[in-house]
Amino acid sequence: MKTSKNKTLNRRILSSSTSVVISLSLVLFVVGLLGLVLINAQKLSDYVKENIGFTIMLKDDVNEIETLKFQKILDASDFAKSTSFTTKEQATADLKTDLGEDFVEFLGYSPLLASIDVKLNAEYGNTDSLQIITNELSENANVFEVYYQKDLIDKLNSNVNRLSFFLLIFCVLLFFIAFALINNTIRLSVYSKRFLIRTMRLVGATNSFIQKPFLSKGIYQGIYSSLFAIFMLIGAIQLVQGDTANMLNIDDLKIIGIVFLLILASGLVISIFSTFFAVRKFIKLNENELYN
Repeated sequence: MKTSKNKTLNRRILSSSTSVVISLSLVLFVVGLLGLVLINAQKLSDYVKENIGFTIMLKDDVNEIETLKFQKILDASDFAKSTSFTTKEQATADLKTDLGEDFVEFLGYSPLLASIDVKLNAEYGNTDSLQIITNELSENANVFEVYYQKDLIDKLNSNVNRLSFFLLIFCVLLFFIAFALINNTIRLSVYSKRFLIRTMRLVGATNSFIQKPFLSKGIYQGIYSSLFAIFMLIGAIQLVQGDTANMLNIDDLKIIGIVFLLILASGLVISIFSTFFAVRKFIKLNENELYN
């Protein structure tokens, strides 16, 4: 009978430790993903800004040589990341395809103009810089009109900043929620040993002596949880590497190392502090409170 009770107790202790490790691993995995996004917030912002651009509509009488010369000037400028030229004929053919009918036959001519689409470098992806650039380009003799979506650019920049702030707040909230959940789980684990703690107190054991084995277990739980979370994060990075290579800097070993260290530190902090406060509470319980 005694052996059966011991086995049952061991299974409960093992189950409690396993639940702590699994719960903490999942939380650390999510925190690691958010941390990776936050660290890459600037690169994500740059990626969005570099997909912002404007269109230069060329005058109808501009010849091919002047167009190529103008495009080379744009390519050499500081603000342009890339340029692409669309002829009048190509623009007409594309619009025919989009409309599904031949508007040239109806109008008798094509009202479209040749154009150059310019993608910006990230530091110029804001309304103020674009306003200066477009004003200068509008004075060029080859340019009919310079067009960009001001409202879209303002919204993109605003949303990127809001997203970074939201992720930061969410990461902090998640960390505190994780701390509360893991703290409760560890307290339940320590609660099952409250009589052992009380017995050790009665025979004169010091607080540090009682806490030492629990803290050692907390350290191991934190390490195991962190390692599991890191392996899950590595798997997630491998899965999304091809799709997010341009948006997130997931090939930089320095950034990956920082995230892994943060996960390890978070796992140890949550586990050790939760264990410390839980054990300290049960050390201070009197005999009447043990049965509550």
